[in-house]
Amino acid sequence: MENVTHTPKYEVVFFDLYGTLIDIRTDEQCDAAWQALYDTACELGAQYDSVEALRERFEKLEAREMLHQSNHAIVRNGWDEVGFMFGMYKKLSHEFTGTFTGKGREFGGSLIRPEATGYGNIYFLMEMLKTKGTDLKGKVCLISGSGNVAQYTAEKVLELGGKVVTMSDSDGYIYDPDGIDRAKLDYIMELKNLYRGRIREYAETYGCKYVEGARPWGEKGDIALPSATQNELNGDDARKLVANGVMAVSEGANMPSTPEAIKVFQDAKILYAPGKAANAGGVSVSGLEMTQNSIKLSWSSEEVDEKLKSIMKNIHEACVQYGTEPDGYVNYVKGANVAGFMKVAKAMMAQGIL
Repeated sequence: MENVTHTPKYEVVFFDLYGTLIDIRTDEQCDAAWQALYDTACELGAQYDSVEALRERFEKLEAREMLHQSNHAIVRNGWDEVGFMFGMYKKLSHEFTGTFTGKGREFGGSLIRPEATGYGNIYFLMEMLKTKGTDLKGKVCLISGSGNVAQYTAEKVLELGGKVVTMSDSDGYIYDPDGIDRAKLDYIMELKNLYRGRIREYAETYGCKYVEGARPWGEKGDIALPSATQNELNGDDARKLVANGVMAVSEGANMPSTPEAIKVFQDAKILYAPGKAANAGGVSVSGLEMTQNSIKLSWSSEEVDEKLKSIMKNIHEACVQYGTEPDGYVNYVKGANVAGFMKVAKAMMAQGIL
């Protein structure tokens, strides 16, 4: 029998487009990145005549995917990529129906969208604190991360009178006992957003503690705000937080606490807000962006912010309604799950589906 060699056929080139919860970005215009991808793809059996042919193939696949998704999904991605994809979507579909959110202000984006997840998390936290008759004034806050969510979480904490003492990135964390004030936060924003620097440079500039390869959950504080990435806070971390007197944990990242950590928080009866409720601000303002697109109007920052506050307050009320246990403790995980289920179930019943 004649030997037949099967050459792998690659239909898709996948780029890990950056999100808002971690400080990693990719540059799709970087020639070196494309050359490296081309070399690797060829080594694995893909056949392209040149780097330019690979890029052209990727752009065609991306355009085809945009056409497919235009009728099916809200696309969430990095700000630069959203602009490119939205332009391709309009070119292919010849319409503007607000399917994409997180767009630039120049072509239908909403004010407060970059800040929304961080701001919304703090608005939810404030509602939780109200149930204990307190607020953020004077509270010491431990924040992880130093990307979009962490930055605007810190900004809102400062605005409401809290004190931020930690931030982090994938290399380690800083602890500034004097507090990260407005000027220091501006430094972090410039460091991360403009220069793509590392958080240790903050410690070098301001002479504070820096711990390499660790997270900030062993430091003392009143409130923990995990805003970096999934599974960043485990059971041991949770026990340290509880032992150090933390009264509330509110998640800005997606699922940053492991199941073991969540159990520790709930067993200790401290305030614990899961990301499915506390970080809903981002997608909520995406919905507000679509509303603005539909009515052909742009709301002011103040209008969007007030609507965001109202949304987070309503989410909190739903969690309390469905999550309050016989002893009065509010299980926000249960509350968020049941509230989401009930909303869908009632809608289905109203439409005769159930």
